[in-house]
Amino acid sequence: MSTQSRPRDFDALFTPGSVAVVGASSDPAKWGYWLARGALEGRHRRAVWLVNRTGDPVLEEPTFATLSELPEAPELVVVAVPAGGFEAVVDEALSLGVRALVGVTAGVGRSDAARITDKVRAAGAVLLGPNCMGVADAHAGLRLVWGDLPAGRIGLLSQSGNLAIELGWLARRDGLGFSRFASLGNEADVSAADLLETVAADPTTDVVALYVEDFRRVRELAESAQRVGRAGTPVVLLAAGRGEVARRAAASHTGALAGSRAAIEAACSAAGIALVDTPSQLIEVAHALSAAARPSGSRVGVVADGGGHGVVASDLLEAAGFSLPTFSAALSAHLRQTLPAAAVTANPVDLAGGGEQDHMNYARMVAATLESGEVDAALLTGYFGGYGIDEPRLAQREAEVAREICAAVARSGRPAVVHSVAPDGPTAAVLRGAGVPVLRRVEGAVAGLAALRTVASAPGVPAVPLAGDPTPAGDAYLVGRELLTAAGIAFPAAQAVASSDGAVAAAEEIGFPVVLKALDLAHKSDVGGVKLGLRSAAEVAVAFDDVVTRLGSRPIIVESMAQGRGVELIVGARHDDAAGPVVMVGLGGVQAEVLGDVAVALGPVDAAQARTMLASLRSFALLDGFRGAQPVDLGAVADAVAAVSRVLAERPDLSALEVNPVLATATGALALDVHLERA
Repeated sequence: MSTQSRPRDFDALFTPGSVAVVGASSDPAKWGYWLARGALEGRHRRAVWLVNRTGDPVLEEPTFATLSELPEAPELVVVAVPAGGFEAVVDEALSLGVRALVGVTAGVGRSDAARITDKVRAAGAVLLGPNCMGVADAHAGLRLVWGDLPAGRIGLLSQSGNLAIELGWLARRDGLGFSRFASLGNEADVSAADLLETVAADPTTDVVALYVEDFRRVRELAESAQRVGRAGTPVVLLAAGRGEVARRAAASHTGALAGSRAAIEAACSAAGIALVDTPSQLIEVAHALSAAARPSGSRVGVVADGGGHGVVASDLLEAAGFSLPTFSAALSAHLRQTLPAAAVTANPVDLAGGGEQDHMNYARMVAATLESGEVDAALLTGYFGGYGIDEPRLAQREAEVAREICAAVARSGRPAVVHSVAPDGPTAAVLRGAGVPVLRRVEGAVAGLAALRTVASAPGVPAVPLAGDPTPAGDAYLVGRELLTAAGIAFPAAQAVASSDGAVAAAEEIGFPVVLKALDLAHKSDVGGVKLGLRSAAEVAVAFDDVVTRLGSRPIIVESMAQGRGVELIVGARHDDAAGPVVMVGLGGVQAEVLGDVAVALGPVDAAQARTMLASLRSFALLDGFRGAQPVDLGAVADAVAAVSRVLAERPDLSALEVNPVLATATGALALDVHLERA
């Protein structure tokens, strides 16, 4: 990468003092028309120049044939010319000292884009795109995009222009919009990781929404998201390319290199990024993350004005890992005071017509639930918000109730999320204005609560330690065993042997039964290189001779065979190209592949984080004493997971390190095999 001659300034993309549009056009079917029109809307805020090689007027404004003819160098240049002329425009802009470029131009080849990027970086400038939809900043009055994006308080970074247009429609439908927007395009130079903190720093941005296809910098993105999240601006991500077909589509779309699904999810979990699957969810969760408070746990109180709404919401909450605690007798009695006799006050609360009798009951139920200390968040679901629409005379009263709900949220410091059949009405606007999200779908409200929990409970992106000593040369099993033993992981007693007599002597010293293993083999079990349960000297001698005869002379060890019952686990770590060290744990042997019950996290992890990983397994009951069995020593297992992650993280010369199986018992954790791969 070329040395930069001056600091790169991403602010020039959003708040430039002057703008030039190269390729300006009067034809509404062309990008140059929309870019020119949008640029001219901001000419009371900054100098705007239009460049068209013909020199003909555009939108009744004079144009210049080249950038060099402008009265001064613009800070930002937007380029919408055919691909063959793109590099020449960039060269001219850089020669004039332009600080930022937006490449709307499509069709620039990868090698050409790389060469152009080197020039841009050497000049200390920045390039958005190419093949992007443009950039906008509502507060700065900058709109250099196709069409119109609604203004609001969501920052948006999208690798797809057309998807951004859809997101604009979805946001406008819900009374939401965007503070800052950048279309990333091919990310030849500037990526989401680069722009995230600049977008989040805007004081009119409450939350940042991302649509990303290229995950070559997952860990860097997670670290940026963690910083902005801790500063008060949460991040929600729609990550494309997590499936194999989608990976191919992403690659063909923008040349993106999608990261592994597990690594992306691990990075999001660590950084507190809310991960979603659809454009609708991206907008819904972004809105929910604007809530004025964060939950401290997973207990939710549901208030519904009908049994159906309460039951559906409860099912969704439980499926999302929330608990709905039965309210105490005192709280239940308090709630019942102003409700009809048919009302249910256990959780979920069913007003049973109590909302129609007195609209303020909505606020009373939400306030009492939040202030009870028995829940961490509240979900109000059903008709509330519709009274003022169906009967305008009720609008003022309903707005008063909404303000009381907002006051209860402020007093309690706990969030409330509202699902309303009338999310477009004035009551919803009152709630949203005070930091109480209002969603049109109950599943969106539940996803919003889950996102708030994710943001509140993120463990943080672990720091990667400095590289340790190079990994010693030698057999993968022996080297791995040596590294992990030094890190505190227990292995069975073992001795290396070179003859049949030596194998027998080792077995007798270690004690029967023993295991004989042929080394220097990637899959020794598959080729008969492992002999289990040898219980006599004769069996050991026969096993040794058989292995040598079939597999040839090679290092062989005799190892004590683990005794007793336990649960076999797999513990592995690898260096992901995009995410760095990643660690996983799950059921051992083929069960890990068949059942897919594994937990993955960014490494290295400590023992506490490893225990959280173990607790997230669907099979955790097997570790915790299922059907009267003794629980395994979770502390020892967690220590083993942490040790594997630490060893791998300290050794970038290893690409992978796997212990499979680890035998977890009531008294400890014993590593029975280890495999390492060198980078």
